[in-house]
Amino acid sequence: GSGAGPSQEPEDEAALAAGEEAQLAAALEESARLEERRAAVEQPPEPELPPSEQEPPTDFICPITTEIMSDPVMAADGHSYERSAMERWFATRSTSPLTGEALEHPY
Repeated sequence: GSGAGPSQEPEDEAALAAGEEAQLAAALEESARLEERRAAVEQPPEPELPPSEQEPPTDFICPITTEIMSDPVMAADGHSYERSAMERWFATRSTSPLTGEALEHPY
């Protein structure tokens, strides 16, 4: 030996290449399994609450009643409110419920 390592026969090279291909295939399979598991973990599960108990968008909530509006109206301040709440509000006030600023007209 010249110290450069053992010389290999062509059959040994073919066996090594086959072994490397098997290792590569196993690594690719493991990578695919891990990717599937990671994707499953990253995707949040579907909400378990029925639609009626999910949080509605904040734009659907009246700032006065803090409930979902069924008859929304837009006041001069540019905000939406439940109509009945605004009628009660404007019966005694002429200001914006959110900003407190005076409104020239309620609508």
